[in-house]
Amino acid sequence: MTTPRQSYLALSLLAEPGDPRMVGFLENAEPGEIIAAVFKGRSIGGVAPPRSWLERAERLDALVASTLVKAKAMGLRWLCRTDGDWPTQLNDLDHLEPLNGATGAPLGLWLRGKGNLAQLAAASVAIVGARDATTFGAEVGAEVGADVSDAGMTVVSGAAYGIDACAHRGALSMGKPTIAVLAGGADVDYPRAHTALLARIAEEGLIVSEQSPGQIPLKARFLSRNRLIAGLTQGTVVVEAARRSGSLNTLNWADQLGRVTMGIPGPVTSRASVGVHEAMRTGKAMLVTCGADIAEALGGLGTVDSTPARAPETDYDGITVSERRTLDAVPWGVPLATADIADELRVSKEQARKQLVLLETGGFVARLPTGWTLVRRADLA
Repeated sequence: MTTPRQSYLALSLLAEPGDPRMVGFLENAEPGEIIAAVFKGRSIGGVAPPRSWLERAERLDALVASTLVKAKAMGLRWLCRTDGDWPTQLNDLDHLEPLNGATGAPLGLWLRGKGNLAQLAAASVAIVGARDATTFGAEVGAEVGADVSDAGMTVVSGAAYGIDACAHRGALSMGKPTIAVLAGGADVDYPRAHTALLARIAEEGLIVSEQSPGQIPLKARFLSRNRLIAGLTQGTVVVEAARRSGSLNTLNWADQLGRVTMGIPGPVTSRASVGVHEAMRTGKAMLVTCGADIAEALGGLGTVDSTPARAPETDYDGITVSERRTLDAVPWGVPLATADIADELRVSKEQARKQLVLLETGGFVARLPTGWTLVRRADLA
């Protein structure tokens, strides 16, 4: 007897992951019923299954068998919607209109690594951005990845060149797990130059893909993959993105899902940040500058205060308002009597004398036989 897990796995091999038609079919039938209908060439909810599904059904048993052999050889495991450690937030994708020809929650995911996906994704943030990142973007991506990991959130990204890799490395530098969502099979190291990085991610966290083992990362699969990055997380941060950057596709998915969308501004002259700036200008992304800002945005306003404590920039910032007013009334080189200073400030002579003594103790003014004079400016660092 076929189990639901087996049915979901078989069904995932019939259709390209993210096929919008799958959402409608699953609203009308269980996975096993859909497979049976495809084998018999019957319609599902009044809609005929695609011709490509019918052709693949002819060798479905062989596909399932070979997939399981590959998965076992590469140390991959199958996680589907019926499993207890399924991240249920992914199911929200079933309610979205197609974007770039894809939508819907995945039927299941192939995992590489020992981590628990539901637990790791429970408090997570996507950090994505340009592949051809600038030095500024690379530094910020790594720093933000480290900061949010240190704050207890899991970094989720796509393991691509540039910002993705920097965010993963930032998390790993803190000894924290991170999740890489791939556009090809979870056993396919892409890009090849990131083989060592992906091995470490699998050791510390998880590599995830809805593509079956051995599948290559086609361009359309990157766009389809982006919906998983947005769906797994509570919010998405874009560090650098040109006007047509693929990372903005992830931001669009997060926006449709009602998740927190954030952008880190770059230099106003940087073409690498044009897309991020436009997203912030149009209200599609909240401006954030550091990990503390992201934690505040994801936790709700007021939950975390990301405003840095302001240290005195000069001695002038470190004295009281009364002392500042008194100091402003003391001239250079021309001694002024206490009574004259008090008159200038419109305070009593006793009040003026008290403030002048404090300023003298701080080394700002000096008391001469003929009055008080300024000896050091307080507004210089």
